[in-house]
Amino acid sequence: MLRAQAAQKICFHMSEGDPSGELLFRSSEILWNLLENGSRQEVTSQLSSSDCIASLRDAFLHLLLKGFRHHERQLRNDLLLLLSLIAEKPGAPLIESGFLKHLTPFLTFPELKSHNPLVRNLKLTFNQEDFEMKKLLLNIMVVLSRDLAALQLFREGRVMLALMLLVKPSPSAVCRWTSRQQEELQLQALSTLSTLAPLMLDEYIICQANTCLLLLLDCCLQDDTSSGRGHGFHGSGGGRKAQLRGCMRVLRSVTSVEHEPLQQDLCDQGAIRQLLGVLRWFLGRPQDEDAVALEIQTDCLFLLSVLCEGDVHRKELFGRDGVEVLIQYLSLDAALVFSGLGHNKLLLSTVDCLWSCVVGCFGMEDVFVAGGGVDLLLQLLQRSPRRMLTPLVSALLELCENPQAVTHLLRWSGDRDTSAPQLLLHIWRREEETTGVSRDPHGMIADVKRPIVSRHQDESSSSSSSHDVSAAVRDVSENLRANIYCIFCKLGFEGLLGLSAEDHVTLSVIHRYLDFKVCEVVQELWSEGALAVPSDEAALKSVLQVSEATAESVRSLQQSILGRRQQEELQEEQRLYSEIRFTHKQREIAAEAWRSYVARTSNYSVLKEFRRLQEERSTTEHDAPSDTETNKPAPVTE
Repeated sequence: MLRAQAAQKICFHMSEGDPSGELLFRSSEILWNLLENGSRQEVTSQLSSSDCIASLRDAFLHLLLKGFRHHERQLRNDLLLLLSLIAEKPGAPLIESGFLKHLTPFLTFPELKSHNPLVRNLKLTFNQEDFEMKKLLLNIMVVLSRDLAALQLFREGRVMLALMLLVKPSPSAVCRWTSRQQEELQLQALSTLSTLAPLMLDEYIICQANTCLLLLLDCCLQDDTSSGRGHGFHGSGGGRKAQLRGCMRVLRSVTSVEHEPLQQDLCDQGAIRQLLGVLRWFLGRPQDEDAVALEIQTDCLFLLSVLCEGDVHRKELFGRDGVEVLIQYLSLDAALVFSGLGHNKLLLSTVDCLWSCVVGCFGMEDVFVAGGGVDLLLQLLQRSPRRMLTPLVSALLELCENPQAVTHLLRWSGDRDTSAPQLLLHIWRREEETTGVSRDPHGMIADVKRPIVSRHQDESSSSSSSHDVSAAVRDVSENLRANIYCIFCKLGFEGLLGLSAEDHVTLSVIHRYLDFKVCEVVQELWSEGALAVPSDEAALKSVLQVSEATAESVRSLQQSILGRRQQEELQEEQRLYSEIRFTHKQREIAAEAWRSYVARTSNYSVLKEFRRLQEERSTTEHDAPSDTETNKPAPVTE
């Protein structure tokens, strides 16, 4: 049937005059059978012609305006759904055929009054079929929103205002939908807004949508007996959470556009404080934590990041309360990252919020450091998986501009008394192992010509084109080593307590990281055949020679460090051996004394001999002159 263009031919004749309506019904049934049992792509392709769309449009409008029976309303909805499927196909001439122009008045009905003759006498019974049609109309807005011409028709038809009235109806409006239907339409309107609002920002601002959404947020947090019964659109978690999630999605979509007047409007209306209130609301209800709650909190943190980034005044509005909220989120158990609910996104959003809302404002940084924030970041750094380390290390690096943060870093002690320098050195070694940096079994430099080049750099440089960023430069942004080097520049490379010989070997490489990185860039210039003037060529060769000499020097230093460790281990071994010998000797003396005691107390002849020796010793001591007599001065003669 599809090879014979059956879908197209049936569509051409489905609107022919038939008072009984049987032809339209059977034609629609055949089209749906083809969609369900055949190739949907092929069917929609056949129906995407202007003639087919015009035929479907006429049939839909006829049923909408003159169909009052139950099966006619169902058939009307089937045709609208079919048109929605056609609209999903790129290039479908829905606008050229006049379909959208005829449909636009119905998109805003019954929320907006219109003098359009198509809707002037339209009556809805607000039954289930009308409810389904309203949802389909909201859905087709999203499908058509990728077309600029459709957006212009939406502007002319005041679609944005109609959506806002669905989100928060006017107090004077007569509610004809049931409470369940009203809630579900509200949630779907929020979902539609999250797509349309970034594309229609002027209309969004004119309708004061920010105010409407913030009021809805406030209602959700204050109303403890939420009217929702869990009928959320695409939602689970009840009406309140579904409303919160819908609001957050809309606000996130519009703030992502980075439209400064819109962001300023949000801040002027107290959005920062209100978003912090949402976070505190969830922190006070840990028993309600699920995937929906985590998504809302993640979006909330993202919104705060966007609003406060680069603006010191807004960071001050974030304030001490905001810092306390962040500290509570940073106290999250790192093991929850693997829960699958979304804690990983929540943690990343928290670190991003720290970066945007705290870092750069010294007052907020001091509050964060005093509240133990640096300690929490280091704990997360110690327990988090590798993919979470980059934002954590980056946040620590930014905080190191604050002297108090550096002091806390140097004082910190983690699991097994690990210090912050030890932790950073361990991460460096693990990063080198992961990226395939060449090291010998003792962790020393194996190749003085390429002391820090990773295997991944070799692979990427061989596969990259001449227009790509060089592998040496890209490596700086793609792994942790550059950030760790910068942190040690703040902490210092000398006087770090508690480091092992292995740590000192690693630290010697970090100390010269920048020199080695410069050498990498020069080597890439040579390998790419870059031409230089004689003076520059001599300078580049000098850089390579100096870098190689530096690598040799570092390797010699590493050898001396390992040699000292070996000597210390040998001395420690000798000391332990001496202690063992001394202990063994003491045990022998104690055993001999015990054997002598046992012999004296259990053998009479031995006891007599011991008694005799004691008496002889006593007699000898009695006959010998005392020390006093021996040292007595001689008499003085006149």
